Amino acid sequence: MAQDLTGKVAAITGAASGIGLECARHLVAAGVRVALVDRNQDALKAVCEDLGQQAFPVVVDLMDPQSVAGMMPQILDKAGQLDIFHANAGSYVGGEVVDGDPDAWDRMLNLNINAAFRSIHAVLPHMVERKTGDIVVTSSIAGLVPVVWEPIYTASKHAIQAFVHTLRRQVAKHGLRVGAVAPGPVVTALISDWPKQKLEDELAAGGLMQPVEVAEAVMFMLTRPRNITIRDLVILPQSNDL
Repeated sequence: MAQDLTGKVAAITGAASGIGLECARHLVAAGVRVALVDRNQDALKAVCEDLGQQAFPVVVDLMDPQSVAGMMPQILDKAGQLDIFHANAGSYVGGEVVDGDPDAWDRMLNLNINAAFRSIHAVLPHMVERKTGDIVVTSSIAGLVPVVWEPIYTASKHAIQAFVHTLRRQVAKHGLRVGAVAPGPVVTALISDWPKQKLEDELAAGGLMQPVEVAEAVMFMLTRPRNITIRDLVILPQSNDL
C-alpha cells in the first residue's frame, strides 16, 4: 500500500525549474509542504506564488558553503521539520575531452558532486535525530552506463551513485531511506547546449523525456511503505539504446 505523504515537509534543490519544479508540483498536490531551494530569488518567488501556500522559497547558492549552511535553519524556521530531501540541482557538460574546458568541468563537478554531498550532510543530523527521513538524489543513466560523449558528466554521476549506495547503508540503522532516480535525457535547461539538430532529431525519435515523468518516478519512490527502499530507479525513453 502506498504511503500517504500528507503533512510531511520536503525540500528540493534546483527547484526553480525543470525536474525540481515538477517534483515540487507533485509533492504539493500530495499534501506536502515544500521548500523550493534555488539561488534564483525572482524565479523562486514566481513559482511559489503559482504553487500556493504549501510552497515556500529558500534562497541558497549551493556553490557557497556559507549559504548552504543557512539552508536547514531556514527550512526549520518556516516548517519546523524536514521529512524529505531531494538533492536535485546539477549541471551538464558534454563533448570531447581533448576539446574541453577544465574550468567548466570544475564548476560542474563542484555542483554535481560537492554541493550535493554538502547539502545532504546539512540535513542528516535532523533526520537522524528524528529517526526518519527520505533522501532522493537526481542521478542519471550516465551514473550506471558510461556515456562516451559526456565523460566528465558521466564521472560526476558515477560519484553520486557511489555516495548514494554507501550513505544508504550507513543511515539505514537510523530509519532513513536513500535512493537515486536515474533518468535518461530529459527536456530541461541541462541540455540547452545540445546542437539544435541533435535536439530536434531526439525529440522526433522519442529519445527525450519530460520532467513530469521523472517527478512521477520520484513520487513512486517516496510513497513506498517504510520497510521498502528504492535504491535506484532508472527511467529511459523507449528509443534509448543505453
